[in-house]
Amino acid sequence: MSGISLFLKKNKIQKQNAKYAVTKTLCDESGKPLEWEIRAISTMENEKLREECTIEVQVPGKPNLYRPRVLSGKYIASLLAASVVYPDLQNAELQDSYGAMSPEELVQLMVDDPVEYNAFAEFVQNFSGLESSMQEKIDEAKN
Repeated sequence: MSGISLFLKKNKIQKQNAKYAVTKTLCDESGKPLEWEIRAISTMENEKLREECTIEVQVPGKPNLYRPRVLSGKYIASLLAASVVYPDLQNAELQDSYGAMSPEELVQLMVDDPVEYNAFAEFVQNFSGLESSMQEKIDEAKN
């Protein structure tokens, strides 16, 4: 096999899902933190999430001039919710048990410790190949 055939989708290596114990507050019967199944987010999915979490804000002192602003909290919650395979964040019973109205809200309620939430966000970003910081992403969106 050579040439263009090497680039065909059937030859692309697929990244396997990862297991990650997101929080110490959800444990099995023996007290071991539950592992969640996490998938990597594709480039297209990430761009769609960023687009959905970007608003236009007016540049101060410049009428009719706007710049994009990424709502970083909304983006991170959306990224985390999109990356979770298990538990099923769409499950009505799970959402109802936390009083959540969306997968994004549910993940924030399930992982309500800010340190654990930030560690989870960092894990997902690294696992998906999004190693640059959120500030770099915001600065990039501004330009």
